[in-house]
Amino acid sequence: MHVKIRKGDTVEVISGRLEDKGKRGEVINVLLKNRRVVVQGVNIRTKHQKQVQTSAGRNINPGRIQFEGSMDISNVMLVCPTCKEATRIGVQRDENGAHRVCKNCQALID
Repeated sequence: MHVKIRKGDTVEVISGRLEDKGKRGEVINVLLKNRRVVVQGVNIRTKHQKQVQTSAGRNINPGRIQFEGSMDISNVMLVCPTCKEATRIGVQRDENGAHRVCKNCQALID
């Protein structure tokens, strides 16, 4: 499956939870099978962790752990590094292969 957003890209949230809408962040992980992305600093979730003792004798600290949850890939839009705007992405093919292109300023994204 092919998606136009990759790990390390800067994206902007265009829909979803009201407190996350409009935020920008770097893509930490792309889950291709589910068509979801994890964006740094967006969609923060809280997990309540019990204290667990492992077989090695170490304790896992209890408390509340905050982490970034995944969100659907359709809720984010790539930010062009040249024009700094959220934009759609095109694909331009040449003898060297395929390259992502900004639809606003026609700059190569790679």
